[in-house]
Amino acid sequence: MLGDKIKVQSKVVSDYTDEQLQFIKQMGINYVYVIFTDEHTNYDSVMSFMERLHKFGLTATDAGNVHLYKSDAIHLGLPGRDEAIKAYNDFNRILGKAGIPVGYMTWEPNQVLTTRFGVGEHTRGSIGRIVDLEELKARPYSHGRLYSKEEMWGNFKYFLDRVLPVCEEANIKIALHPNDPPVDCLLGISNLITSAEDYKHAFELAGNSPYLGMKMCLGCWLEGGEAFGNVMEDIKYFVENQKVLLVHFRNVSATMPYFEETLLEDGYMDMYEVMKQLVRYDYDGSIHVDHVPVWGEGVGGENSSWAYSTGYMKALLKCASAELNKSCR
Repeated sequence: MLGDKIKVQSKVVSDYTDEQLQFIKQMGINYVYVIFTDEHTNYDSVMSFMERLHKFGLTATDAGNVHLYKSDAIHLGLPGRDEAIKAYNDFNRILGKAGIPVGYMTWEPNQVLTTRFGVGEHTRGSIGRIVDLEELKARPYSHGRLYSKEEMWGNFKYFLDRVLPVCEEANIKIALHPNDPPVDCLLGISNLITSAEDYKHAFELAGNSPYLGMKMCLGCWLEGGEAFGNVMEDIKYFVENQKVLLVHFRNVSATMPYFEETLLEDGYMDMYEVMKQLVRYDYDGSIHVDHVPVWGEGVGGENSSWAYSTGYMKALLKCASAELNKSCR
């Protein structure tokens, strides 16, 4: 049945309490993605956390450590690059032994660039991410000089040559996230993945290895608009080519140069149509809400915000599945 292979998931961090894990289970969630803190990247800590997840009936579909996969030494070819790649590979081996099939990479040495977090015109009084490209473009170089597109692709190929054999050995795939915001160059760093065509080039550099796929961040697609690609056509293409490992389900108020991250129902994209496209082409990976605007502590804070958006997404999936399966009869 269309839609029944999609795994709705929620975020967990390796230092979550039992109460936090129980809350996720009570939302009707069976799958999680794990952000391991630096002190929990060793084998014993990973396996211990997997046992805790099992106790609550939760299955980890993918995982990563931010400092290992957002390493400026790797991305920019700085001193210590080989050591950083070794640490990345060693952690992927641990994830593979733990039975986690997907790890992460984001070619983003400056992390997710943001103008500010605050109440915007489209955030209903909640705290959300706001990006103004004119402000970001005025910031100085972050690493002392300009890094060209060619240089960044060269660093990426250097990385692939050293990690894909380990991925095959460990039986773990890499989900590559686009740059956010998806603009050609910021703070002196030429961004790697700012369009669907960039993804195709990345996969070509990997020799179309099955061990390199994508985190399809719908928010980045929507931020970039036509310059990034046609989101509906790209869902069809990349799902049919089995390149979508994870989906970040997120809406924004407008395309660049200025946008606010919104609740799913408040942005410019009809997210029900997007969900139907994922169901229509029988996407079989994981999906979760991303960068959710957060309400104040007095009304439940972050937990309530994530629960609301996850519930909304689950409803979209249920309705899309019912509609499309009915039309197929």
